[in-house]
Amino acid sequence: MIENLNDLREALSAPSEAVADGLARTEGDLMLLGAGGKIGPGLAVMARRALDARGSTARVIAVARTLSGDDETFMKQAGVEIVRADLLDHADLARLPEAERVVYLAGRKFGTHGSEPGTWALNTYLPGRVMRRFPASRVVAFSTGNVYPLVPVTSGGADETTPASPVGEYAQSCLGRERVIEHFSRAQGTPAAIVRLNYAVEMRYGVLLELAQAVLRGEPIDLATGSVNVIWQGDVNAMTLSLFEHCATPPLILNMAGPETASVRWLAGQLAARLGVTPRFTGGEEPTALLSNAARSHALFGYPTVPLMRLLDETARWVAEGGAVHGKATHFQEREGRF
Repeated sequence: MIENLNDLREALSAPSEAVADGLARTEGDLMLLGAGGKIGPGLAVMARRALDARGSTARVIAVARTLSGDDETFMKQAGVEIVRADLLDHADLARLPEAERVVYLAGRKFGTHGSEPGTWALNTYLPGRVMRRFPASRVVAFSTGNVYPLVPVTSGGADETTPASPVGEYAQSCLGRERVIEHFSRAQGTPAAIVRLNYAVEMRYGVLLELAQAVLRGEPIDLATGSVNVIWQGDVNAMTLSLFEHCATPPLILNMAGPETASVRWLAGQLAARLGVTPRFTGGEEPTALLSNAARSHALFGYPTVPLMRLLDETARWVAEGGAVHGKATHFQEREGRF
């Protein structure tokens, strides 16, 4: 049971034996670029704890332009080294220490609409600079399921063979990131893996949190996007750190998503029942949605360890007790690509 922020951080950063063993099969320091966002702190601490469990003295270095005091303390107490840097600044990027393993987390989604040039700089130009800076490293880079088109809700979701067809400039810039990383992977021989994530959740962020907040406030749930995938962020962290030994040239592309095509109507009803309220809805379900098929990642790493029903339980409890939130919306209902 996750009762407070310390419990949540523990759950997000606890490595499995498989994660520790996987990191032990590759070597060298591990650097996370763009570690100041939602994913970085838990991922960095999980890496440090996994390496410690196998007696490794490899460094874990978290690079961030800005970082909350709580996140910085959390990482430092675990033994993660912090480097402040603006990755778009050539001098800052050049002075970063070498690292044999790199996780690329930097990017922009929220606020893209109206600031498209900055989004393309972060999401498409910067990855090329990073690949040039670390040509001999193994690189695991985050992308998004938004590079896929909307697919029929009965399809089982887009898999890695589904042709990319991004809607809107955010998704287009993310496909640009993938193409640039693939180019330098091929040109330099840099082993890489690209994670198409859709949608990670934890108590402070994600689709389930948004639905729980809405039903508790009595707000109507828009059903146009009537189905979603959700996956526990801790499982994403574990799978991400397990990818270094699967990096390849050209890059391995892998969906990370929950195994269910989950009905938004059903999810809202489940959360409402736990919160003791009646859900309200507006509109009706469209026949398509942004859905990913993650069978390939489940074959590599197993099914997510935290099932959907537990995620619903934990999220409802967190919201009912007024737990802290990141305050960033997923915009999972968006169908025109305007973020």
